[in-house]
Amino acid sequence: MPKLDVLVADDHDIVRRGLRDLLEKQPGWKVVAEVTNGREAVEKTKELKPDVSILDISMPSLNGLEAARQIVASGSPTKVLILTMHHSDPLIQQMLKAGVRGYVLKSDAASKLVHAVEAVHRNKTFFTSNVPQAFLDGREKPPKNTGRDQALRLTPRQREIVQLLAEGKNSREIAATLGTTFKTVETHRANIMRRLECHSVTELVRYAIRNDIIEA
Repeated sequence: MPKLDVLVADDHDIVRRGLRDLLEKQPGWKVVAEVTNGREAVEKTKELKPDVSILDISMPSLNGLEAARQIVASGSPTKVLILTMHHSDPLIQQMLKAGVRGYVLKSDAASKLVHAVEAVHRNKTFFTSNVPQAFLDGREKPPKNTGRDQALRLTPRQREIVQLLAEGKNSREIAATLGTTFKTVETHRANIMRRLECHSVTELVRYAIRNDIIEA
């Protein structure tokens, strides 16, 4: 079995410990970093360049899907594997658009995570559910889901701001987190509310939950 450096991102200590124990039982495998949110996952992946980064999809500050988008867009050689509690075709669609080639249901992690890490490391796909290869290759279009299609129309930065707003942060806190100005955040916020036809933060929170940006 080849040597592998792995990063684990999950906001639950017990889950990270369990994943570390499972992965480091494999000869030559090492967990080089454990992080608790997607923003840290992006930073540590760029810094350490692990072979595989395992990202929980539901994390604070930046969720696993947005973190995956940023890692792939950066040109990093690191392969990304998503952990999720639930399967849905629209979610698979978003993963594929983000450049993710595999995901594992948390309920299947004990039996399938090692195989999934090996597969994505070899540039293969690994999806817990039975997804047709034609779908993965883009020859079949995934089922439409108009309720979630809106998420695909937001820019990556807008999706980040939606998550932070839904987590209760105000515009000044978001500006500090993203390293931008209060005015820029306010402009994004107004554009987001108009595009999504949301009239309150409560509606935005509901939207974020429906579109897997945050977890209920």
